[in-house]
Amino acid sequence: MTALAVVLSGGLLWLYVFLRTVHLARVAPLRPRAAATLLLFGKRLDAGAIDADYVARLSRALALVREGPYALLLLGGHTGAGLSEAAAALQWLQQHGLPTEADVRCEDASTDTLENLRNARDLLGPDAAERIALVSSRYHLPRCLMLARSLGLDAEIVAAEPRLRGNASLLVRLVLEASYCLWLGVGRRWAQLIGHQRMVDRVT
Repeated sequence: MTALAVVLSGGLLWLYVFLRTVHLARVAPLRPRAAATLLLFGKRLDAGAIDADYVARLSRALALVREGPYALLLLGGHTGAGLSEAAAALQWLQQHGLPTEADVRCEDASTDTLENLRNARDLLGPDAAERIALVSSRYHLPRCLMLARSLGLDAEIVAAEPRLRGNASLLVRLVLEASYCLWLGVGRRWAQLIGHQRMVDRVT
């Protein structure tokens, strides 16, 4: 269905989503405007180790918690043997000066961004009605925001990196993220149109 929508639009639909993805990634701020709770997205561990992208996310969250007061929810389950992404994140934060009084919780039962957010919503309980800040890599934030809003969360985005740096690897990531956002958006609207409640429930 997504491919048909792209063809019928002459590719303009995909181009619009791609440009919007790039724009959001570029303008994402470095601190929340109104949120009191930070949701830090995990990243697949490399043989149990945290990579540079994940370090950037963790460093941003740590700087914000030190400025505080922010509650911090670490997201990310097991994507291999050893520690979960959330547990590895907590370990890193503790090794790098996480304040002892910081309000930190872990969500380690999920394996993808949608599950991250759905489980976070359950863990937050009544607090899920309050504004939250999604902390992640710039290329990942448009998808995070789209999914959060589809789940009914009042969310804003916070970038891990100081700025969007242009390189071939980043361009590939932005293309993939834009394609995912397009697939998700078209799929959800199509499911709503045909009354396929099971498909709609997956992202709400």
